[in-house]
Amino acid sequence: MPELPEVETTRRGIAPHLEGQRVSRVIVRDSRLRWPIPEDLDVRLSGQRIVQVDRRAKYLLIQAEVGTLISHLGMSGNLRLVEAGLPALKHEHVDIELESGLALRYTDPRRFG
Repeated sequence: MPELPEVETTRRGIAPHLEGQRVSRVIVRDSRLRWPIPEDLDVRLSGQRIVQVDRRAKYLLIQAEVGTLISHLGMSGNLRLVEAGLPALKHEHVDIELESGLALRYTDPRRFG
């Protein structure tokens, strides 16, 4: 399970690439995670500018212009930046694509996030 230092390292790694960027679309490949992903997540986030990336305990808070996306890495999850459109592997469940051409990709083999 990612501990607090790993979650903070993740936040510090992704924040400079996300803050100020606009979401172009959200791709949910598998919504059967521990916490269900809303079916309208793409509608809610597309077009929104990411204002700030924070951490509260082991939760990552991605604050958009309207609303906040809350993410927990669970037992084995991770968030990483990839090129938008890069083919996904088996356990890569969600991409948040940005207008910059990058995507924030959520991966979790155990689907506990």
